[in-house]
Amino acid sequence: MITQLLTPLPDYYTQKNLCCYVNGTTKVIVVRITNVPDWYFERVVFPDERFLFEAPSAAKLEIHQLTDTGTTISDIISCNYLRIEQKSSTSKLIESNPINSSQITSVS
Repeated sequence: MITQLLTPLPDYYTQKNLCCYVNGTTKVIVVRITNVPDWYFERVVFPDERFLFEAPSAAKLEIHQLTDTGTTISDIISCNYLRIEQKSSTSKLIESNPINSSQITSVS
């Protein structure tokens, strides 16, 4: 079993969204959120992995592709766009804006 250390959002972030990102590439990527003060968020996402996380609505998810010389930001996505909703009558998750990396225009 792999133990993952999570840095929780500070308590003053009361509005959190459940978000989903799908790595639709054939490469391992690193996702980061760097625009939220007092919070460190970085994870490795494998090809075809569906990654669920909580983030404030103002957060931006940076997609970093691994290169021979390090990492390069290939995309930046608003977490509002990645938000999913939980149906109250069942435990099923409903994607409000399904997305995968093949639908995103690269950042230059």
